Amino acid sequence: MSASSPAPLFRRPLTVAELDALHVGTTVEHLGIEFVEVGPDRLVARMPVDARTKQPAGILHGGASVVLAETLGSCAASLCLPPGQRAVGLDINANHLRAATQGWVTGECRPVHIGRTTHVWQIELRDDAGRLTCVSRITMAILDPQRA
Repeated sequence: MSASSPAPLFRRPLTVAELDALHVGTTVEHLGIEFVEVGPDRLVARMPVDARTKQPAGILHGGASVVLAETLGSCAASLCLPPGQRAVGLDINANHLRAATQGWVTGECRPVHIGRTTHVWQIELRDDAGRLTCVSRITMAILDPQRA
């Protein structure tokens, strides 16, 4: 007897190119965020550590890390929804654990809870050496068309 495979997490999977195209002309494009992978249970994107994303001390700005985290959580939640529903950010937090001064930070987003009215997503950001720089958690409110 073979085990059945779980239902796919993303109901509306988009390619990396399609996700990048959706963000042309937005903050995501301005900060240089690039989608890297749409996996079966995760979404991955990266952001350069450069003049657009550094603070005056020469390290990655914590707010830029939160933009990357919120981008991942919002996109991941949206990919889980049937047509007509939409996801909007309700709460986000971030713990900045290590400074990044160059290269890229890569964020990986995985679900914690996928409910009917809320989603919770965990996002880990790592530097080019694979060291954890930030851990974030976002709660998304799921809106039906009549509530949107």
